[in-house]
Amino acid sequence: MAASLPQKGLAGMPPQQQQPHLPPSAAPGPGQPPMPPQGALREISPVFLCRIGQETVQDIVTRTMEIFQITRATQLPNGVTQSQAVYQDRFGKLQEHLRQLALLFRKLRLLYERCVEMTSDLHEGPPELVPYVGEETSSVRVEPCSAAVNHERHEVLEKVRLKNQEMKILMDQMRNLLWDVNAMLTLRK
Repeated sequence: MAASLPQKGLAGMPPQQQQPHLPPSAAPGPGQPPMPPQGALREISPVFLCRIGQETVQDIVTRTMEIFQITRATQLPNGVTQSQAVYQDRFGKLQEHLRQLALLFRKLRLLYERCVEMTSDLHEGPPELVPYVGEETSSVRVEPCSAAVNHERHEVLEKVRLKNQEMKILMDQMRNLLWDVNAMLTLRK
């Protein structure tokens, strides 16, 4: 009897109607890949976990901002008797936000540990984009290419070096200018 059923989907239902109902916030938006099916939870990629982690961090920031808004809106009593219900309501909201924040941090920790576990076989760390002062950049393996391409590469590298030198001079001048302005302001007082 199982052989008479189609391989994909349920008989008599189009594939669009077989998807589980998701709340609007969980439905993937335009440009987002769809959520993996429940059976593939064990084979989730680290990239997908990182995306979930990024959304979790955004939720943490949002909750933290809401906590600050609640505490900023709370008026200190200063001897004025106001409604105890208002304080209890704000206190309850604050406690709920703190509880949710703790859960989000636990979720983020689990995601981090899972990503580290899944990528433990990668021994190579990310390359340093900005080298430390005095540290020579490691030579990059360049595929053999034409002399024109090599010449253009050297020109671009020279331009970048000159621009970096100009930026360093400008930063030194700005630092000295700020130092002088601060010194004048201090002397004026």
